[in-house]
Amino acid sequence: MSLPNLLTLSRIILIPVFVIAYYFPNQNAHLIAASLFAVAGFTDWLDGYLARKMNQTTPFGAFLDPVADKLMVAAALVVIVQEYHVLHITLPAIVIIGREIVISALREWMAEMGKRASVAVSYIGKVKTAAQMWAIMLLLAGNAWDWVSLSGEVLLYGAAVLTLWSMIIYLRAAWPEFKLSAN
Repeated sequence: MSLPNLLTLSRIILIPVFVIAYYFPNQNAHLIAASLFAVAGFTDWLDGYLARKMNQTTPFGAFLDPVADKLMVAAALVVIVQEYHVLHITLPAIVIIGREIVISALREWMAEMGKRASVAVSYIGKVKTAAQMWAIMLLLAGNAWDWVSLSGEVLLYGAAVLTLWSMIIYLRAAWPEFKLSAN
């Protein structure tokens, strides 16, 4: 098992630790959970960097990396929605989680068609991921209505817009295959 793949697996293992830390009865629990989420975000960048730098990219890593990312983001968004329990946080969280499901299914379908490269990660997808990560960290660390949470909310809406935009880009790229399959 390569170091990049171990880092990816560590993100999945970190999910229950992150959730327990968030709910742990400690005045710094939210900051600790936000820090753990930040560590997970850093390992996401680091595993990809190391895999390319050390020429250790593997099909297993290519499969597991987006799964680990989506699991961590979904777990964090569920925790945030439960904590804030307001519609204006719930709606962008649903958009983000829903898009991840749609794009995962689209990528799997396109891979079956031999066209996975048509829905490869785009620049806008990377910007969306960065906005999501920052929004989630701020929302995890903040308390309702303070400036950290408000900054997180603004970023969450920016991430939701980028989420929809990137989904449209991926769906447009796959549209020719949709048309061929429908006939």
